[in-house]
Amino acid sequence: MSNENKSIHEFDFSLICEYFSSVERQGPGSAETTIKALSFVEGLTDKSLIADLGCGTGGQTITLAQHTPGQITGIDLFPDFINQFNSYAEHFNLQDRVKGIIGSMDELPFRNEELDLIWSEGAIYNIGFEYGLNLWRSFLKKGGYIAVSEVSWFTDERPAEINDFWMDAYPEINTIPNKLAQMQKAGYIPVACFCIPENCWIEHFYMPQVEAQENFLRKHAGNQAAEELIANQRHEQQLYYKYKDFYGYVFYIGKKI
Repeated sequence: MSNENKSIHEFDFSLICEYFSSVERQGPGSAETTIKALSFVEGLTDKSLIADLGCGTGGQTITLAQHTPGQITGIDLFPDFINQFNSYAEHFNLQDRVKGIIGSMDELPFRNEELDLIWSEGAIYNIGFEYGLNLWRSFLKKGGYIAVSEVSWFTDERPAEINDFWMDAYPEINTIPNKLAQMQKAGYIPVACFCIPENCWIEHFYMPQVEAQENFLRKHAGNQAAEELIANQRHEQQLYYKYKDFYGYVFYIGKKI
């Protein structure tokens, strides 16, 4: 396997964390898509408890907090992300309602049926879509909502190069109807799903990385692991431009039955 074809999971966590701390978003998305997904969630009040799982540095969490009442807990494995998250919350004067804690999305600190809404943008793949939906359901109140964005196939067939890349990186990638069926099987009514637009990838995710990559390579000049990480990111970006008709992120919103 060539270096550029390595999975992101094969790289040093501290390097990944440092690199992605330097960009506003750790995955494709935008404030507009967060707000759109939130529009399908009903019944939130200032008493509502919300969790953003795999929150990263919290770009989407701030958007959530600005457009919904309730208390929001962000959870991420990386301490640097959580430090940045809590700084953002203070910057926007949201620290009374928004708090980031270090933790794993498969060992949540919540009680059964405590949450009104579970949010996760581009992160559920870390534990798997089906596993995550089943595991997290117990923490949701009956009638509570889950909203996750997940990489999905847009077509039943696609070129071998992109098929092989994603099957290696994330074997659980699947078509939209199959993802919706998995959500229903896990005990949710699928309320809505929509593809996030290309600008979420290009303008909000890939373009901001150009300068970040140059800075990162300058700082880590001669560090092979750092160079491989950037080569990996650039390879993934090239594949997106070439094959974006075949896959992308899809927001799935479900209601616990």
